[in-house]
Amino acid sequence: MKMKLKKGDNVIVVSGKDKGKTGTILAVFPDTNQVVIDGVGMVKRHIRKSGPKQSGRIVERPRAIDASNVMFVDPKDKKPTRIGRKTEDGKIVRVTKKSGTTLK
Repeated sequence: MKMKLKKGDNVIVVSGKDKGKTGTILAVFPDTNQVVIDGVGMVKRHIRKSGPKQSGRIVERPRAIDASNVMFVDPKDKKPTRIGRKTEDGKIVRVTKKSGTTLK
């Protein structure tokens, strides 16, 4: 089954420790049904020093979360909605269920 979320979509987290946070999708992994969202699900990673003049450090970066825990934010009324598909001029386009807005 194809994922309806794409890179660059604006989404809101509906469950989990980051519930209520919004962000844009940075990466999509359809085989594991996960997405990486900017500023959501942050984890700390330790980086080893890579040279004599550079020191080791701890960086925070977003981790992948399950796509079932996020919902697309409707660009028209800024509320979470589902995404459907329909055919227009022989092409399949994404459509929001709440307002019927056609997505790019």
